[in-house]
Amino acid sequence: MIPGSDTQTEVKELGMTLLNIGAVLMSSGANTGRIRITINRIAESFGYKTELLISHRTILLSLHQEGSDEFFSSLKRTSPHGANFKVVSGISRMSWAVVEEKWSVEQIRAELDRLVSLPHYPRWLILVLIGLAGASFCRLNGGDITDMFITFTASMVGLFVRQETVKKGFNTYLCIYLAALAATLVAGLPIKFGIGHEPAFATSVLFLIPGVPLINAFSDMIDGNLQIGLVRGLNGLILAFAIALGLFTSFLIYKA
Repeated sequence: MIPGSDTQTEVKELGMTLLNIGAVLMSSGANTGRIRITINRIAESFGYKTELLISHRTILLSLHQEGSDEFFSSLKRTSPHGANFKVVSGISRMSWAVVEEKWSVEQIRAELDRLVSLPHYPRWLILVLIGLAGASFCRLNGGDITDMFITFTASMVGLFVRQETVKKGFNTYLCIYLAALAATLVAGLPIKFGIGHEPAFATSVLFLIPGVPLINAFSDMIDGNLQIGLVRGLNGLILAFAIALGLFTSFLIYKA
């Protein structure tokens, strides 16, 4: 039972906090099973039962307590999905602290705000590491030093284009297409003049592969969450199609 005099207000506060947790987990790349388990774990620590309906962009939560008339029901739309495993793991640890240390709703809110506000890695570092990852994939696919340097540069340019288009509010699939197009145009130019080889062109877009949506889709379907699993899988396939379309466009440009 949540301490306090106004139980209805408190159950509403708990319910809204749980919805925010679910929305943050969803937008950070957590699968449906993890979201459900985390929300249930926190709610049960306060003595409440939950009913959850989780879709790709919306979470519906009902919160009630046996033997009480207090009830909460609301829904929340989630922001566009990404991958932030620092937040996902932080919320998981927080949920266990809520159970073991009997946190209040205010403590949960404060910790959630702290996790959401954690700084990301510097932009230049992300660009360099993505470039190095692309160069490594190129080497694994038989590229030489020249090909690795081409892939390193192309991957950085592609990611920069994606970051800028996302910042300007472009459609997600258009962002992926433009990033793939930019990366392959940069990688294809040296090859056009006989400097590099095909591994550089093919691996310059690997940083865009939608691994998290596809893994979550498989995980959700294994857990029996077929609807959201199919939606996530379809989203991953459309992202892959956008990558292929960008690569194909670049191929046509250089073959013209």
